[in-house]
Amino acid sequence: MASLETNKIIDNLLEVLPQSRYIHTLGVAYTATSLAMVFGESIDKARLAGLLHDCAKAYSLDDMLEIAKDNNVNVTDLEYKSANLLHAKIGAVLAKIEYGVEDKSVLDAIMYHTTGKPAMTTLEKIIYIADYIEPSRNKQKRLELIRNTAFKDLDQTMLLILEDTMDYLKATNTDIDPLTEETYLFYKENT
Repeated sequence: MASLETNKIIDNLLEVLPQSRYIHTLGVAYTATSLAMVFGESIDKARLAGLLHDCAKAYSLDDMLEIAKDNNVNVTDLEYKSANLLHAKIGAVLAKIEYGVEDKSVLDAIMYHTTGKPAMTTLEKIIYIADYIEPSRNKQKRLELIRNTAFKDLDQTMLLILEDTMDYLKATNTDIDPLTEETYLFYKENT
């Protein structure tokens, strides 16, 4: 990805995202590129997926549902009620139609950065983890341990994050997306 493209994306995100989400986005891109260097993933792909992972976050749930309908995106029952879940799928759609991203690995990393999925690729794990540990995050349980583990073992980091996510969702009586639960069970059994 040429730096001019990166600058155009950054400028556009500055216009469409609230400041805190914009800062988070830059943090995810920074963290993702750092993890990519450690684990031999494409720095350009990690940067691009990190920059665009939350590109749909500023849209209302109704707007996201309209985009899903217009682009034949399968929406689950939980996603019909949750912009926090649906934004990942819609982000992948927007990355393709508004930002011209054609690389399936980048689009999948954006799509699965919220729920995860069993047997994630290195890039998918990097974006999922970077979203959780980027520098402006500060409230997550076991964050210091997870940050330290992230640069040593992606699968172990996935398990730690998923354990904390499952604990949080259960403690707050929040519906758990089946794909998140499948992802948790996969990493619990395979790590």
